[in-house]
Amino acid sequence: MSATDFEALLREALAPVEPPADMALRLESTLVSLTELAQEELDAWELSAMRDPRNWVRPALAAVVGVSAGTALVALRVRARHRAHKEPHSKNPFEWVERTAQDAVEEARRIARRH
Repeated sequence: MSATDFEALLREALAPVEPPADMALRLESTLVSLTELAQEELDAWELSAMRDPRNWVRPALAAVVGVSAGTALVALRVRARHRAHKEPHSKNPFEWVERTAQDAVEEARRIARRH
């Protein structure tokens, strides 16, 4: 095998692959369902069960899953919103950070209202 063959094989193996078109929608629906399931688990949890530490695992896991899925959902939607903007990106990084933070807070409020 010559060096050019090896380079061609590497170039072919490392070529970028486009994700499926519906991947973002599937990811978003999965994150929404995880967030809803975690919320349902936390809603069903009884405060009186707090006395026994063995009962802490399920609500703790539900909280971690809910926060993680909710954060990922906010990030996914903010990123999609930034891609959809027709206006050119700001040259000022502080304006970009401010707009991103505002979008994240707005999206987090939307998700919190649903649950």
